[in-house]
Parts: sequence; C-alpha cells; structure tokens
Amino acid sequence: MRTVLLDSATLGPKDLDFSDIKAAVKSLVCYQYTHPDEVLMRLARAEIALVNKVVLDAKHLSQLPHLKHIIVLATGVNNIDLEMAKKLGISVQNCQAYSVSAVAQHCLMLMLSLSTKMLSYRRAINNGEWSTSKQFCMLDYPIESLEGKTLGIVGHGDLGKGVADLARAFGMTVVIAARQGCKPIHGRIPLAKMLPQVDILSLHCPLTPETTNLIDWPQLRALPNHALLINCARGGIVNEAALIRALDEGQISGAGVDVLTQEPPPKDHPLLAVQRDNLIITPHTAWASRQARQTILNQTAENIKSVILGQPFIRQL
Repeated sequence: MRTVLLDSATLGPKDLDFSDIKAAVKSLVCYQYTHPDEVLMRLARAEIALVNKVVLDAKHLSQLPHLKHIIVLATGVNNIDLEMAKKLGISVQNCQAYSVSAVAQHCLMLMLSLSTKMLSYRRAINNGEWSTSKQFCMLDYPIESLEGKTLGIVGHGDLGKGVADLARAFGMTVVIAARQGCKPIHGRIPLAKMLPQVDILSLHCPLTPETTNLIDWPQLRALPNHALLINCARGGIVNEAALIRALDEGQISGAGVDVLTQEPPPKDHPLLAVQRDNLIITPHTAWASRQARQTILNQTAENIKSVILGQPFIRQL
C-alpha cells in the first residue's frame, strides 16, 4: 500500500528507526511539513496516511478516493474528521500510552526543580553569589522535600497513574479528583474539596468543554499558598491570566507548565513575559523522550501490519 507521512518533523530529530514501517509498506513517502494547501496533492494516490498534527477535514477526505486508512502518530485525533472518515469507510487508528514514563518523569522534574529552588540557585551561581558566600553552601532559598507532601491528581488515566506511582516512590500521599459531571467513584474526591488539601496539583485530563478553564481563579485561590501547580496536559485547562495573577499575588508558590493555550505561542504571550524563578515553562516536551517517540513508530508499524494483513485493528477508534 502506498503510504504517505505528512509531518515527520513533529517526531523530532533524525534519531529514530523507521525500518519496521519501511518493511511493512511497498512505498513510504515522508514530508517534514505539510501546508493545508498541499494535503490533497500529497495524498492523491495514498492508501494509508500517517499524520500527527496535520488536519484532515471533511473537505480533504471527500476528495481522496484512494485513501483507506489514517494512522495518527499521537493519541489525540481532534485533527481528523472522524464522522466523515466513518462515512467514507476510512479506518482511523492512533497511538496510545507511548509516553507514560516520559510524562511522569517530566512532571517529577518540574516538582523537584520548583521544590529545590533550582532556578533561583542557578541564577545565584551565575551571578557569583556562591563564590562570595561566607560558608560552604547557600541557604538563601528554602528547599522543600517531596516526601510527606500531598499530590492531587486531576485525570487518573495512564499518565495520571504513572505520575502517582513515581510520587509514591518519593514518599508522597496521592489523592485523586473525581471526574467533573460524572457519578462519584469510591476513593476519589470532588475537586473543590481536594484543592485545599494538596501541596502539589498535577493535571492529566484531556481538554474538553467541561475541562476548559477547569483551574481558574477560584480554584487557584482554594489552593494553599505554598502549593505548586503542574500542567503537562493541555494549556486550556488552566486560565493563564488567573495563573499569572496567582503568581503575582503569592496565591500559589509556583507553577510548572509544559503546555500553553496557543502552540507555538506568540513572542508576546503573557506567560512568556513572566520573569520568575517560580515559573518553569517547557515547550511541550514532556512526551518527547527518544524512547517515547520510537514507541510511536513501533505502534504505527503494528497498525500498518494489521491493516495490510486484514487483521483486527490494534488501536482503532
């Protein structure tokens, strides 16, 4: 089957092994980036489309008579018109649980960096302050241990569970928020009740109409002043203006975010203008360890083989 990958650059540098995918297909054409105006031309003869973030909407799909299968090199499939794909008999498969360990370690990295005041001490060292210290160490910025702290998790799927496992290894107590608008589950706490109890709040839920601005000013104000906020889920879950206010007013102790509402963000994005050691922003890299990216390719190869051999789909939507 003729297979076309539309946005290979989203998988990062050329440090991955594509051999299993190449062995599974007769023809593989890879494009680093694909503009919306180029989609139809590049998929004109394709039977399998491999995409990460390129949008395949109803207009595209209705004009691609040879296309039989779409494999998304990610978990989220909001860039695919699933209803039109189903109508046209085009199967859609995705990749799942490929970055649990990567996201979990990134979340713990943010927690540790904020708790140990790493940015503050690094800045002090760069400014020569350690060299002029009157003793062997610097104790200018109070350090907190994760042990004994309470971690609140919103979203207890594979990623949330992965973070919870690492947190427990650090001696933390883990509490899980009840899902918004759903029947209560034993062992889960309503978000409003959970917020005042936690030292760190970590978000792992999808972005939906129900979770948009889930963490707004009232929720940030409900957290203890010493609390940290970690968001490695989606930017829109946190009201960014409210987050800036909470940091400015000392309502929370710090925040680590891997996602913003607009990605890539404009240079004048309000959060990028915040110059604080207690705010760490990473460029949506929590998922992106080399092992996680390779797992995406491995799962994609499995999906392609199931398509070609006519076997039950491994990860069908």
